[in-house]
Amino acid sequence: MNWDTLKGDWKQFKGKVKEKWGKLTDDDLDVIDGKRDQLSGLLQKRYGYAKEAAEREIEAFVKDSNRAFETTTR
Repeated sequence: MNWDTLKGDWKQFKGKVKEKWGKLTDDDLDVIDGKRDQLSGLLQKRYGYAKEAAEREIEAFVKDSNRAFETTTR
């Protein structure tokens, strides 16, 4: 799974994003609407991450989501 897949299923992933980053509101998630750069910007704003740290967090989230997806499809 990559970001494009996650973006395509954004409505399904919103709950998982909110579990991971609880400071993001439902309105934030609606604004993000699967846009990686929007998520990165809000992580920087809400959590005080540097841009690189936000990108690492997102990449780790995508990898974890990928592992969870592979586990459920086996």
